[in-house]
Amino acid sequence: MVRKGKTKIDRTLDKLSLNKEAPKSAFILLVMLYFIATFFTAYAARTQGVLTIGDIPIAYASLTGVFSMLGNICIICLVMLFRKVGYFVSLAMLLFQFPMLVINTFVRHNYAGIPGFFTNVLIIVAITIIFFANRKITRYQQSIRDQAVTDRLTGLPNRFACGELMQDYIKHNERFTVVSVDLNNFKSINDTMGHHAGDKVLKEIADRWMNLADSAKTGTVDFVARISGDEYLLIISEYGSETALEDSLNAYKAELEKKITIDDCDYYMTACFGYAQYPEHSDEYNTLFAYADSALHEVKKSGSGSRVLKFSQDLLHAEKTLEIERKIRTALNNNTIFFHLQPQYDMNHKLRGFEALARMKDDDGSFISPVDFIPVAEKTGLIDRIDLRVFDLAAGFLNDISGADSDLMLSVNVSVRHLMKNNFIEEMKKVLETHNIAPERIEVEITESIMIDSAEKALQRIDEIKQMGMKVAIDDFGTGYSSLSYLNSFPSDMLKIDKSFIDQMNLSDSSKQYVAMIISIGHVLDLKVISEGVESADQVEVLKKIGCDYIQGYVWGRPVPPEEASALVKAEK
Repeated sequence: MVRKGKTKIDRTLDKLSLNKEAPKSAFILLVMLYFIATFFTAYAARTQGVLTIGDIPIAYASLTGVFSMLGNICIICLVMLFRKVGYFVSLAMLLFQFPMLVINTFVRHNYAGIPGFFTNVLIIVAITIIFFANRKITRYQQSIRDQAVTDRLTGLPNRFACGELMQDYIKHNERFTVVSVDLNNFKSINDTMGHHAGDKVLKEIADRWMNLADSAKTGTVDFVARISGDEYLLIISEYGSETALEDSLNAYKAELEKKITIDDCDYYMTACFGYAQYPEHSDEYNTLFAYADSALHEVKKSGSGSRVLKFSQDLLHAEKTLEIERKIRTALNNNTIFFHLQPQYDMNHKLRGFEALARMKDDDGSFISPVDFIPVAEKTGLIDRIDLRVFDLAAGFLNDISGADSDLMLSVNVSVRHLMKNNFIEEMKKVLETHNIAPERIEVEITESIMIDSAEKALQRIDEIKQMGMKVAIDDFGTGYSSLSYLNSFPSDMLKIDKSFIDQMNLSDSSKQYVAMIISIGHVLDLKVISEGVESADQVEVLKKIGCDYIQGYVWGRPVPPEEASALVKAEK
């Protein structure tokens, strides 16, 4: 089984050679053309008379050179395309003509054959030169190919060779697994014992794994490669089950963990393994490389030592989270977090104010959805910096467009983490003082979940906000579990009904009654109510009838850049 696999692997790598043989049919065709050309050469030389083409008479004897040249071209093509076989076949065909040429020239004294004799001699010299030149070129091509597909230190195939093999497997729809392997703590060997010792360890591991792959002990067809540094790669195929695959991986793991003795020093190596499978995970070889690396990095990150991990889609989410976190940090450090403003209206379509919404762009200038970056910012503790940045920018905008005497409101989102910071109130005061904004014009939006998770501390903080003069809105109201039991205890000013309830409102009478109940509860508690996500005129009409105070949604205004919001304010005046 291994011999079969190794043959496939070798055949795949041989495809990288620049010297690919032409098909056998071309060989047969060239030999036939040569004999046909030789026949007509002899026929033209013996035939007297003239061949008329159009009005031009052509002696048969003059065509001898044409057919002779055609035969010589066939000979040269055979040597060029089929190298050793082509050379010896051509040499045999040319030498076969020599006895007849010698007899005609030197025995029968037919000196007309002398040019043919010397032509054959010169052709033999020419194809011999071509043959030996081809051999030199082939050896050079082989050397270049080996360098392209071979790791110079260990002699194992490299990443490029792995890609070729994987593409071949995919082309023939053969199931396989690609395994990324990274040695643990290998750097310490280079640092303490020197790179010379480290190189010997790498070669010893390569030899062990190559011998294991050749031995057929794993029960699978295995391809071992070194990618770079202390990273190896395995491509495993012809396994009947997941258990067989795991047994094969465990065999490589066990072989690695045997004691390695280099220059009288013993080393005990372990590694992390991450793998992905074709066709289960992807049908693109580059993607399979990336997925195996993702699984490997997850193992390394967990710090769990020698372990094997199969790729899963959850790992992509983790990688995406890390990438978004990097982008958030870059945007914060470069002050490129910005904001849009969504207008809020009363039921008579009079502008009440705006909600400031955080926005961020990717490196290519495209928008990154808040649905993607806000949860990551909350998880990584960066949300408070985003909150503060947006509040500072939006407060500056508010002062610029409306002046100190305006009653235009600015709603700002505050995360639970930010709200609970000890210096939260000081941060808010500093922004208001910097931009000369009256606290009464700021509405702090907090989610109702804070009333469940941290009720006592939240109540204290909200009291401090109210004492400053700012207003408090309970965002996404109705999506929590204990809203009504805590609502009366919190000194809030506004309820914001979540979009999910507005979407369902006109689909059933019960949904409409639920929204009406929230509005009624808000009014009983002396709170104003604003509905989020209002997108149609019929929703507006229903909200008017059931007593909603304010509307925010696409029906009357999408989130817009500050310049457009400024134009909207001017139009209201």
